[in-house]
Amino acid sequence: MSVISIKEAQELMKKLYLERDKERGQERTFLKLVEEVGELAESLLLQDKEKISEEIADILAWTLSIANLLEIDAIKEFQEKYNEICPGCSESPCSCDSV
Repeated sequence: MSVISIKEAQELMKKLYLERDKERGQERTFLKLVEEVGELAESLLLQDKEKISEEIADILAWTLSIANLLEIDAIKEFQEKYNEICPGCSESPCSCDSV
């Protein structure tokens, strides 16, 4: 299996799921993301690394689906916000007290 970029992953989610996501709508698509976050929490408590990996993949997929619904270029926004520095303290590595 070859490595794909986040941009390619977002395009894949668009190809596979955009029409279903449109039918489901933003609110229900977001609820699916929240459900996956809950499943990740359970997996972390159980220290089940295989399940943790699966849930992280699901969270990424649902996040990209939401970005597609809203026509947001996820990687562009990520790069603008996290431009080699912490957006909170403007340092690298981060020196924020609250993180």
